[in-house]
Amino acid sequence: MQLSHTRPVASATFDEPNLVSPAGLVPIMHLAENFGLADLADAHLSVPTDKGSHAGAKVTSLVGGMIAGADSIDDMALLRHGAMRKVFDGCYAPSTLGSFLRSFTFGHVRQLDAIASRALIRLSRQTPLQAGL
Repeated sequence: MQLSHTRPVASATFDEPNLVSPAGLVPIMHLAENFGLADLADAHLSVPTDKGSHAGAKVTSLVGGMIAGADSIDDMALLRHGAMRKVFDGCYAPSTLGSFLRSFTFGHVRQLDAIASRALIRLSRQTPLQAGL
């Protein structure tokens, strides 16, 4: 067998409106909803101005994007491709999520740290890994 020295495909895109590319995101985000990730962020994150409105939904979107493989703000666009809007509510534009994150100070990062520790406690209660815990 010999490799071709010319590439027949220059690029590939995911443009099917009825498919969800990161389908494994559905059970993970359901779990995050069950232990109240958005509620924790709404209760403990105080980002000023309109950039901080709906903080829980924005934090959940960021977490979902990272779980799906996004490693930059531009990659958060994957949350709006295909049928993702049919599966999830509140799929924010990457520019909205970027504005949200740019308004953070060190204090907001500490608030996110507190949210993460509370989320881990709630998650461990909901999904016990060892009997008797």
